[in-house]
Amino acid sequence: QVQLVESGGGSVQAGGSLRLSCIVSGYSISTARMGWFRQAPGKEREGVAAIGSEGGTTYADSVKARFTISRDNTKNTLSLQMNSLKPEDTAMYYCAARPYRGPATMTSTLYYYWGQGTQVTVSS
Repeated sequence: QVQLVESGGGSVQAGGSLRLSCIVSGYSISTARMGWFRQAPGKEREGVAAIGSEGGTTYADSVKARFTISRDNTKNTLSLQMNSLKPEDTAMYYCAARPYRGPATMTSTLYYYWGQGTQVTVSS
């Protein structure tokens, strides 16, 4: 059974940092495509960052140079380092997995497995 469990969310002031983690069980992420998505109240889910099976990454324009996605294959964990947070980053953040090789993608419909989400709240 595949499970994705996010952690690391919380409340911070604008300009602060948070590090999200997603621990995956049930398969090895070393050959998977992984991504972070977020959904704010009243808005559609959007891609934030993704990493391909070979390590290539892609980011939403709104988070470039502020967020960094990474993967620790030894711990089967996906991370998202978020710096210089803004109030508009407030959302529920989800990690997702597509257990097949390929480039980074933020097309949500390509992902098979999803975590339950972790809330990030940024105050001004």
